[in-house]
Amino acid sequence: DIPYDNANGNRMRLWQYYENEVNQTLFATITHKHSFNQPGHSLVSSFNYSFRRKDEVFYFTNKMYNPNFIGTDTTGLLADENIFDLTVDYSKPLKSGRLEVGTKQRARIFPNNIYFKPGDNSILDPGLAGSAEYREWLSAVYGTYIYERKKLELEAGLRLEYANVDYLVDPNHSVYSSTGFDYIDPFPNVRATWLISNNSRLSAFYNRRVDRPDEKELRTFPTYASPEILSMGNPNLQPQFTQSVELGFRQSWSGGYLYSAAYHRMSTSILTKIITEGPTLNLLTQVNQNADKGQNTGIELVLNQQLTSKIRLNANGNIYRNNIGAFTIVNAYPNNNAATFTGEEQTIIAGNAKVNLIANILKDTELQITGIYLAPDIIPQGKILARYSIDAGLTKKIQKGKGELFINASDILNTLVIRYEIEGTTFNLISDDYYETQVVRIGYQYRF
Repeated sequence: DIPYDNANGNRMRLWQYYENEVNQTLFATITHKHSFNQPGHSLVSSFNYSFRRKDEVFYFTNKMYNPNFIGTDTTGLLADENIFDLTVDYSKPLKSGRLEVGTKQRARIFPNNIYFKPGDNSILDPGLAGSAEYREWLSAVYGTYIYERKKLELEAGLRLEYANVDYLVDPNHSVYSSTGFDYIDPFPNVRATWLISNNSRLSAFYNRRVDRPDEKELRTFPTYASPEILSMGNPNLQPQFTQSVELGFRQSWSGGYLYSAAYHRMSTSILTKIITEGPTLNLLTQVNQNADKGQNTGIELVLNQQLTSKIRLNANGNIYRNNIGAFTIVNAYPNNNAATFTGEEQTIIAGNAKVNLIANILKDTELQITGIYLAPDIIPQGKILARYSIDAGLTKKIQKGKGELFINASDILNTLVIRYEIEGTTFNLISDDYYETQVVRIGYQYRF
């Protein structure tokens, strides 16, 4: 149930929905390994096929109190996902390290269909229903050289990747038409570690990676989980590319170590969600979009220390400068009144911390307590407020160590709520997102 009350506490609307979902999964894998005479010299090939069918139906009831009426609607989604994966990996030890090369080929076909059954006083937009098909073709080759000496460890790799994604949209769709993206790009990865002494090491890292939008982010069909914020995908999305550099130093001692690092990350075509005005005064539209550029520059500390013979502490802290560049996007829905949003450049100093305490309180009994804090941060459209959580768990080994009883609780105080403050062109939106993080588990496991 989602109630809507006005500033005086009077009920304006009660939105109710029920979901009936059936999932079917099938997968098969064939793996072959050829081992050469030299230890560690091998060729491994694998073919995997997976099928997943998703059949879900949503039943909605819209109770309005001024004026008084009840609306009923039904939406359904039927989607069949087929994935074909072929991988070949070759590894050969060398005099001072090893060489790894390989390839990955993927074909992913994902047809889906959504249908609307409008009821009384329907809020559904029939022009957004229909069929679509996601087609992904991925081809990648990689090579990695690992060099190991007494005072130096070096890993240098390169992955050359070609991707082609087509999203075929129902020609009767009222907003979007068929589109897609493709690229062929190199993705290098370099790691160098200098062993200064037995207890000290200095490391440097560099890598480039890609985050491709998933099918769900491209999907042209809306979700009506909230009647006043219509969420839609965007088949015009482009991949997000990120480059990272890091310099770290680790100092070890008897019973623990300290790792400190400075890093810088640069992203382009940032994947995000943007909310703009909808076709009516009481409707907003949330659409997946690409913002422009962003940067993170920060420092990280990781401490691991055995405090006593029975208590160990793990702690890490991270503070960084987050910068998101200015950008302008257009939300295509509604197509007769497309909304433009311009985001100004933003910068904030943010951070997070995590403390984990492990204690052997009794014989074969371990207690673990974890605390997490995340400082306020920015997103392309607004900011995320601070949040924290406390987790705890207790385990007891029995049956000569083969059996284990456990109880654990996550987010005990139910405080890990993601609170957004969204700034639109003509509105401000404050939302609290609950992700059912408060969970208690009790169980028993046995190791054969």
